[in-house]
Amino acid sequence: MRRPLAILIFLGFTALLSGGAWWLGYRTSLAQVAERGAADLRLAADRLEGQLARYRLIAVRLADHPDVVALSRTGDAAGIEALFLSVADQSGAFEVAYFAADGQVIATSSDGPPMAYSGDETAFARAMTGALGMDHGRAADQRTRTFTFMAPVFADKHPQGAIAVRVDMEAVEESDWRGAPQVVFFTDAQNQIFVTNRSELLFRSVNTGNPADFAPERIRQIGGIAIWTSAAGPYVPRRAVYREQPLPVIALTGRALISTAPAERIAGLQAALVAALCLAFGAVLFLLLERRRALALANAGLEQRVMRRTAALATANTALRHEVSDRKEAEHALRRAQADLVQAAKLSALGQMSAGISHELNQPLMAIRSFSENATLFLDKGRTDDARANLGRIADLSRRMARIIKNLRAFARQENEPMTEVDIVAVIASVLEMTESRLRAEDVTLEWTPPADIPLVHGGEVRLQQVVLNLVTNALDAMAGRADKRLEITVIPGADHVEVTLRDTGPGLDDPGKIFDPFYTTKQVGASEEGMGLGLSISYGLVQSFGGAIHGRNHPDGGAIFTVRLTATPAAEVAA
Repeated sequence: MRRPLAILIFLGFTALLSGGAWWLGYRTSLAQVAERGAADLRLAADRLEGQLARYRLIAVRLADHPDVVALSRTGDAAGIEALFLSVADQSGAFEVAYFAADGQVIATSSDGPPMAYSGDETAFARAMTGALGMDHGRAADQRTRTFTFMAPVFADKHPQGAIAVRVDMEAVEESDWRGAPQVVFFTDAQNQIFVTNRSELLFRSVNTGNPADFAPERIRQIGGIAIWTSAAGPYVPRRAVYREQPLPVIALTGRALISTAPAERIAGLQAALVAALCLAFGAVLFLLLERRRALALANAGLEQRVMRRTAALATANTALRHEVSDRKEAEHALRRAQADLVQAAKLSALGQMSAGISHELNQPLMAIRSFSENATLFLDKGRTDDARANLGRIADLSRRMARIIKNLRAFARQENEPMTEVDIVAVIASVLEMTESRLRAEDVTLEWTPPADIPLVHGGEVRLQQVVLNLVTNALDAMAGRADKRLEITVIPGADHVEVTLRDTGPGLDDPGKIFDPFYTTKQVGASEEGMGLGLSISYGLVQSFGGAIHGRNHPDGGAIFTVRLTATPAAEVAA
């Protein structure tokens, strides 16, 4: 409801503004039309007065002509008509005639009998007083309009007659300004139109109240300018600016009617331009408002969608939080299970190494017992040097046993410390020390040469020991029962990583792509070395937690080779 009302208000405002522009343009153009009409009227009046002035001068000159003066004295008209005819032919006058003092026509340039004219008595009476007389009227046929000048002819200083020069006004109209766009007419003292460039207005009186006369239907004053509305004929404008100018020299009043159509056209164009500008501005404003309204509606819809989406996201977020909580609990449980599995794997490895470890500890204990007994005997015999040597051997064996027990205790505990920089060579040495008895018992050839520069890697010491121990134990299990048993361990330091490779001479890998899958094993069921298939899977997870990688493959010359890639500590940190 508000939009149609706003459109109607805007259209009303546009119409009001256009009407104001039309009125302002109309008044301005009307003043210009009035000025131009006044100028045209002055020009037409000057032309009419100028043309009639020629005939007035002819009348004055003929009155002084010797033949005419002689005619006034003697009354002899012989040869005077030829003079009048010659003057009429040369000047274009309608008739040149001489009137005696009693008003009788003595001579005329007309071929027929002299014609009588209404109104001539006034002009003649004035000429008989010694002044120039003039008058206008219609000939006896009521069709010919003439303008007459009568100049007195003096003889013995008294007027004895008068020279009359008559002009056909139709010839004057046709020769100069008939057909002009503006309507021009001249009225006499009785307001009768005597001269005009519109023939349908001839002899009509102006503003006499007679229906047959020429009278405007309506007269309006706009800015001091009179506007006539009339229906005088197809060649007279319906609405016109009225201008008036008195002409006392010829006893007429000049009037002009100038059509207001140019002013109306200009005003209409200005109003149309203002309306077009307003409508264009209104259209642009309407489009902008419609666009803003569409954007507002879209924004409202978007806000509703956002609210619905926000509510859905809030619900999803709540569900996600519950899921995250459940996942964290599951992950925590998984880590606990993984830690338990790692610990179980450690204990399983310790169980497998128990016989060898017992042998490793039993030998030093037997030697310690023997050396202590011998030291007692040497002391009894006073052989203190031999006793001191035996005591030194006992101390070395005790340190060896302490080192073995320390490695076992460190390997058996659960590591909770954060990752640090670890000496990978020391890790490998600890593992080899724990498996030394088995290597010797199974007659395995160990090829291991530590690098000259000690490489440090990013990881956990105990967990790295478990990875290396698992790889060494798997290699020993794979080589069980084979004639050639050889274990090669190589450490290859790099700029940003360290690679540890372990190669055995066993049967190799049946399916290298599955060796890191949980519960995958190639050990025979019931065999002494039977495993759960979790060792390599656990090792894979531990190496991944260090940011490293582990992979296994078959060596071209036989056996399996495992490569552990660990992140190296930069040289600057190692130096520090």
